[in-house]
Amino acid sequence: MSTRAPLVIHGRVSDATTGKPIAAAAISVTDSKYSATTDGSGQYRLVVDKAPADTVRLVVRRIGYMPATSSIAVGGRIDIVADFVLKQGSTSLDAVVTTGISVRGGTLRGRADGVRAPAMSDMMRRQNVPGDIRHQKEAGNTESYDAIDENPFLLAGDRPLSTFSVDVDRASYSNIRRFLNSGQAVPKDAVRIEEMVNYFPYSYPNPSQSEPVSIITGLGKAPWNRSHQLLMIGLKARPISLGDLPANNLVFLIDVSGSMESDDKLPLVKSAFELLVAFELLVNQLRPQDRVSIVVYAGNAGLVLPSTSGSQKTAILDAIARLEAGGSTAGGAGLRLAYDVAQKNFIRSGNNRVILATDGDFNVGVSSDAEMVRLIEERRASGVFLTALGFGTGNLKDSKMEKLADHGNGHYAYVDNLLEAKKVFVRELGATLRTVAKDVKLQLEFNPARVAAYRLIGYENRLLNDADFANDAKDAGDMGAGHTVTALYEIIPAGTETDPDLPEATRLRYQRIRTQLPTARGKELLTLKLRYKEPDASRSNMITRVVLDDPQVQTPDFRFASAVAEFGLLLRESKYRKNASYRDVIETVRQTLGEDQDGLRSEFIDLVRKASTMQR
Repeated sequence: MSTRAPLVIHGRVSDATTGKPIAAAAISVTDSKYSATTDGSGQYRLVVDKAPADTVRLVVRRIGYMPATSSIAVGGRIDIVADFVLKQGSTSLDAVVTTGISVRGGTLRGRADGVRAPAMSDMMRRQNVPGDIRHQKEAGNTESYDAIDENPFLLAGDRPLSTFSVDVDRASYSNIRRFLNSGQAVPKDAVRIEEMVNYFPYSYPNPSQSEPVSIITGLGKAPWNRSHQLLMIGLKARPISLGDLPANNLVFLIDVSGSMESDDKLPLVKSAFELLVAFELLVNQLRPQDRVSIVVYAGNAGLVLPSTSGSQKTAILDAIARLEAGGSTAGGAGLRLAYDVAQKNFIRSGNNRVILATDGDFNVGVSSDAEMVRLIEERRASGVFLTALGFGTGNLKDSKMEKLADHGNGHYAYVDNLLEAKKVFVRELGATLRTVAKDVKLQLEFNPARVAAYRLIGYENRLLNDADFANDAKDAGDMGAGHTVTALYEIIPAGTETDPDLPEATRLRYQRIRTQLPTARGKELLTLKLRYKEPDASRSNMITRVVLDDPQVQTPDFRFASAVAEFGLLLRESKYRKNASYRDVIETVRQTLGEDQDGLRSEFIDLVRKASTMQR
């Protein structure tokens, strides 16, 4: 098949009955890596790097609708509009049909294709539309979030060091998306700006052969306060191909208690597992040398799938199909059993991990956060780590889920739809399962001659004491293969002593006068130090970079990350938001869309619009 210039396919996906747009529908080119997602207005944009000369075959899927396929003749074009109309119905994928696809104003109708897939469970056949969403102020809503006190501005002369642990959790953004898509205001403490910024992929350079993590920085004006500077720090861990990953020993711990009955909880968990396995999206991740077990818990905990080779898809699907919700929530017993199973099948020099899927509502047995944390820290020392996946509405225990993952040397993600499940399990699986740098800490020393004051945006629950930076016994965040981490600082330049955001200085009587710093007369803005350990090491290494006070042309990644942070300031109604506006956020993101193959940035614009409308 000959190849030509890139092909752009875009269009709209709508409901056959109501005509309304369908958001979060997945459009993909069969037998290829190319896919896209519809935004809130049902629009999608898919770019095929090397367009075939003859035809492309598209598949559109959305839980609650019959999937659709179409073979579209390219005919020398490089821009094609293809609109899809989906019929509501069974989410079983026993049949994939073509349903009214409009291409450049013409209607293309095709025959039904008998694409077979393993039978789904009855629960799987429900539409993925939560029928019992309890809004934040309604009776019965028990969702909980830890209070966030935003980082204040600190005087560089008094507090020149800023130290924190890196974090690659992304749960806050998908949780925010869930609120906005259901027409609810977002609780302020559900907004963790660093997780919003880190939800998106960035094109940071790979590290050199001698270091596991690369570091880049950018400096420009803060878009919400042009008299301030914004510093961006970007990290990227060394990518590793899935074929080079060590063997995996994965124990999926699934909550099947009564609180998991609604469609956006256990049925979504099952849908995610069934579709990912049935359509072979996990084939390249789960290999014969990998082992998979499934533990469930409700009133009691039980093992429903003993340790099984990753190549045994049928056995895994059968175990998932048998899952049903009911009973109370013995989370403590479930965690103990899952860790026991993981340790019994421990793979030396492999990846041993418990993956918890729950709404976080533990209420039987070991239930306090402190007891859970102690249990997880004890098991962490054995080499078994924990990843937490949150599901559902009404009783999500966000604060508890985040604590469990942090203390289990793992990550926390919130799954609000099937596409997010695909993102977590498929696209990010390799990074999650292979740590390339552990206990990663950042410490910045600001030059008071250049910086009057600074504040770290987000990371409030990742702050460390300055002395912790060199303390190798102090636990910190891990970075997996290919992971990126982004951090933002808002800086008040030196010489702006009348700035209203400057903290009131305290004159101390007995402190020694500081000596003049060697860098005070130069252009050095700060010194950045990154400390990390190799995966099997107990002693850390350090990377040092000097950042000059020399603003450069802002990259698209810099501008996009700043727009996401600005949106977070607005959602939090932060006292630091100053001139932030939804309009400016949308305009900035429009200019930094790039290829946006997954549609994440386009979807972000839709969420900003929804938040703006709700505010008005």
